[in-house]
Amino acid sequence: MNKHEQYRLNQLGEYPFARLNKLLDGLAPNPNLDFIDAGAGEPRLPLPSFVQPTLDAHVLGFSKYPTTSGNDFLRESIAAWLKRRFSLKSIDANTQVLSANGTREALFAAAHALINPNADEKPWVMMPNPMYQIYLGAAITAGGKPYLQPCTAETDFAPDIDGISDDIWADTALVYVCSPSNPTGWVADETYYTKLLRLAEKFDFYVLADECYSEIYYADKPVGLLEVAQNMGNSDYKRCLVMNSLSKRSALPGLRSGLIAGDADLIQNFSKLRSYTGPGTPLPLQHVAVAAWNDEEHVQQHLKVYRDSLDVFFNVYGGEVPAGSFFVWLAVDDEETFVRQAYQEQAIKLLPGSYLGTKDMHGINAGSGYVRAALVDGVTKSRELALRLKKLQAV
Repeated sequence: MNKHEQYRLNQLGEYPFARLNKLLDGLAPNPNLDFIDAGAGEPRLPLPSFVQPTLDAHVLGFSKYPTTSGNDFLRESIAAWLKRRFSLKSIDANTQVLSANGTREALFAAAHALINPNADEKPWVMMPNPMYQIYLGAAITAGGKPYLQPCTAETDFAPDIDGISDDIWADTALVYVCSPSNPTGWVADETYYTKLLRLAEKFDFYVLADECYSEIYYADKPVGLLEVAQNMGNSDYKRCLVMNSLSKRSALPGLRSGLIAGDADLIQNFSKLRSYTGPGTPLPLQHVAVAAWNDEEHVQQHLKVYRDSLDVFFNVYGGEVPAGSFFVWLAVDDEETFVRQAYQEQAIKLLPGSYLGTKDMHGINAGSGYVRAALVDGVTKSRELALRLKKLQAV
């Protein structure tokens, strides 16, 4: 590791869950209550029925090396799902689709594949604030400059693109979009994506959409980046990449299986990088992934649980249901104090909102004053979570 790389790494703070562990260190949850872990976005729904038999049928595949791009049968199933889900007329499994070990490594590696850290031009990597912290880490370690888009109640938690000057857009290399959003639940509509893609055409930057929560929504099915690009006549998805995975869609976070899709030229660059750095998904797990991408019944069953969980939570707690994701983003007076009290008094683990944000040029962290709770345990625990949090708020 050279001096510049080490310096970049030192710019990163502790990961949110490491900070959370320190915040709660020495505390004990109320022993009189069943513990509810709403801190991490880890779905804990029943395993889809096809997982075990598929693993059993392909277990000998653990003795073979997988390709880093994903074997043909997996990329073809991903391409077929993208066509069905987003009404795409075409997407080439050979040139426009890659497999990934979940989307964390893909979202991180994207910045390293798509920006030039040694050039003065186009240094900005735009991202929502608060955010999935991988975007921030990717921008910094790749040598880019994070440009934070505050997502606040005043903007309905949408990342602002109207208030950004042309000179900033001209120096932008990459824009991360998370829709449905972690942590706020905001969902990009066709108008938002169209405006952003027109800016990308005008100023020649890339748009990378984190669509991991695309199958978790309350009312309207979220639109996808590639879908909007196609509707605009950009059928080759130029300047566009999307990431998605089976962690949220199929409640299989331990499978570590995701997708990268879009612009063939960007996919080629990304594929070259992953041939050096990206581990291949084991063949038996690729077969499980194929079964998951090919099946919608379990997805709809999960969606009903998430919708019912949101209903019971907000019926008890009050407030508005978010448009997407299984997170609730709750305003509190002091998020660290609230999280510690929730843990000690109500046996609940939450995540302080400021841990998902970072200070902007004005010293403001857009995540401050909020906590994030994940409704990942089903309806009964979601109701109990709301009851306990409301009791805590009333103190």
